[in-house]
Amino acid sequence: MTRRYDAAFRSIGLTSGQFAILGGLNQPEPVRIGALADALGLERTTLTRNLAPLQAAGLIRTDIDDDDKRVRRLVLSDAGRDTLGQAVSLWQSAQDDSRRRLDGQDWASLRGVLDRLQPD
Repeated sequence: MTRRYDAAFRSIGLTSGQFAILGGLNQPEPVRIGALADALGLERTTLTRNLAPLQAAGLIRTDIDDDDKRVRRLVLSDAGRDTLGQAVSLWQSAQDDSRRRLDGQDWASLRGVLDRLQPD
């Protein structure tokens, strides 16, 4: 599935993992790195490594927390919001195509099987 979404996002230079990060940052307030890592089910070091290309592309920025100068908060830039908007459209097209290809499948059963793959 990841390959399908990576292919869908290729035209705008994103991966499915980067899409998840941008989506996680689509908040009204800046997000702490630790909170985003938890929400995405990633180790902080993995998330930090994946933030670098997004920062280099100007899609996100890191701000210092007003209350604790040691804490960094992540913010989606205007360019990041624009890219996320494009990505959501591409994601929806990929979703629609996946549903079309799987038409007639027992979704409840498929979800149940996939749910068993979730970590404990």
